[in-house]
Amino acid sequence: MPRLIYTFLIYLLLPFAPLRLLWRGMRQPEYRRHWGERFGFFKTPVTKPVIWMHCVSVGETRGAAPLIKLLQQRYPQYQILITHATPTGREAGEQLFGDSVLRCYLPYDTPGAVARFLGHFQPRLGMLMETELWFNLIAGCKTRDIPILLVNARLSAKSAQGYARLGRLARNGLRQLTAIAAQTMQDEERLQALAGGGLGKLPVEVTGNLKFDVTPPAAAAELGAALRGYFGNARPVFLAASTRDGEEAMILDAVAAATIPQLLTVIVPRHPQRFDEVANLLTKRGVHFLRRSRLDSAVPARVQVVLGDSMGEMFAYYAACDAAFIGGSLQPLGGQNLIEASAMSKPVLVGPHTFNFAAATEMAIAAKAAWRVQDVADLARALQRLFGDPELRQSMSWKALEFSASAGGATQRIADLVSRYLPDR
Repeated sequence: MPRLIYTFLIYLLLPFAPLRLLWRGMRQPEYRRHWGERFGFFKTPVTKPVIWMHCVSVGETRGAAPLIKLLQQRYPQYQILITHATPTGREAGEQLFGDSVLRCYLPYDTPGAVARFLGHFQPRLGMLMETELWFNLIAGCKTRDIPILLVNARLSAKSAQGYARLGRLARNGLRQLTAIAAQTMQDEERLQALAGGGLGKLPVEVTGNLKFDVTPPAAAAELGAALRGYFGNARPVFLAASTRDGEEAMILDAVAAATIPQLLTVIVPRHPQRFDEVANLLTKRGVHFLRRSRLDSAVPARVQVVLGDSMGEMFAYYAACDAAFIGGSLQPLGGQNLIEASAMSKPVLVGPHTFNFAAATEMAIAAKAAWRVQDVADLARALQRLFGDPELRQSMSWKALEFSASAGGATQRIADLVSRYLPDR
């Protein structure tokens, strides 16, 4: 697919963008704000030269935090700009960095919107987190001689197949990147294959995963201790973190089958717009539950589930639990990041579908810091085994902490890569 056809298709879909934003805004009102930015119109004042990083949503924003903080220290003469695609990503950026960074939505990938974005902010260097290939954006940076890097790059086999269908469009987009920092050797191999090895190698370096360098917020342990006090220090606590559509019912089935006395299950949906949906599921099932947003005293013994309807508290949830399941993995959705749970020294359970975090998951399993379960029945058995053996949980906790500390250093390596294209003057 040539870029001309790609651009035509985007323009064809563009009139429907407001309808999509309105529809999403019905469940998440923040989608009704800052529309101008999505079409390339910005009011944000720029007072310093800009280093720009695109972080789609919450996971990418949190994962980029160590790198952004290091760049702020190394380049105080620059202003950091973070662009997002979702309101939750934007909110995470505000929680992490406050007014120390600029924030806006990345505009839709049309030549006009891209030109307005680059013209307004005039970034000296751009970075795209993970696998965000916006072809007009990349071409616009190339035309303006703006170095653009793909950092913390990952490319699953499934994603590689999808991009391969774009043919020349994907190959040219990759080859217009200034440099690529890949998470693993497997990611590098897939990127090279996608770009067409016969045309010469891409400038790819394997730098590791930035998310191994994420440190828990200073207040996480204190908040986690407070939550655990509410949950009950003597009560076993199981956390189902970042669950996706359909998984909450499976979690409830597994917990019921496990029959662990006094077990309190904490369910934290991945997307805030699903909080009410999960609450309705719990009500229909007759499950006694409390919302985290209304939790201000000890959880009564009859309460079986706490619904984690809060933002920015995931580290605290991990601190407050005895073991955690990582969502998006029981359904074929690729899984979520297990590194945060490991950094909080918690035994981890994952489902069969972890292609989004394949390398980190396999490393954790090999380190005996995590177990993989195949289905609801397998999850129930794993819960019985974990909560029936405190020594086993403690062993996995120590191994989780060792695992999370074993693969750090990506922040420094990517910052060194940035320095080649943005030397400190």
